[in-house]
Amino acid sequence: MKIPDLISPIIGHRVWRWDAAGLRSLNGKTWSPGEPLAAKCGAGNAHDAHEPPQTDCTCGVYAAKNIEHLRQLGYEGRGIRGEVHLWGTVVEHERGWRAQFAYPKSLVLQPDAIPSDTKEMEARLGTLAAYDIDIFIGGGRKIPLCRRGSGFDAAGLDYLIGKRTEYYDRRQRDRTLMKGDRVAILGRGIAVVEHANDTEVHVLLGNKTILRMRRNDIAWNRQNMRWEA
Repeated sequence: MKIPDLISPIIGHRVWRWDAAGLRSLNGKTWSPGEPLAAKCGAGNAHDAHEPPQTDCTCGVYAAKNIEHLRQLGYEGRGIRGEVHLWGTVVEHERGWRAQFAYPKSLVLQPDAIPSDTKEMEARLGTLAAYDIDIFIGGGRKIPLCRRGSGFDAAGLDYLIGKRTEYYDRRQRDRTLMKGDRVAILGRGIAVVEHANDTEVHVLLGNKTILRMRRNDIAWNRQNMRWEA
């Protein structure tokens, strides 16, 4: 989307919700890729219809003047933070603005906001890339994930690959069968692991029976959240 270049748009700060459909305001309003969000007055019958925003109303697209004001307003941490272009009629307040038109300028994703599941991550990031804006991964330093006009950035993709590798390594460690783990042996009951290696597992069934089993015969059941054989 082309931001009007006849005037210099105001740059504000705000947060959005983020789901598989893309960005939404905290009140649920959808921000469509490539289209400015046009404010509408929702005051009902409180006054005559008008083109928002007006000084004596609360209508308009909201944005804070800086990150500190975003914190003071209580919005930081409630969604994905970023910068936003504001233009058209703009009403200024002490810590922010209400605008007639708005479009995201940049986003900062905190690492814990990015889904762990690979397919969901790819789908969700694809919705953000459609906005064609600068997107960064936050944390200790901002890592570029998407560049306006050029798509995904190698630095951000390398970071995500590294995080996915760490995630699956941790999952593998967490799912390693160890002494003391409980195993549901279908038709026999619950057994406790006495010894386990990559090829063989010894389990104690009913406090008296030791069973020797092949490691490959025991699997983690994600639905039941338990080891089963």
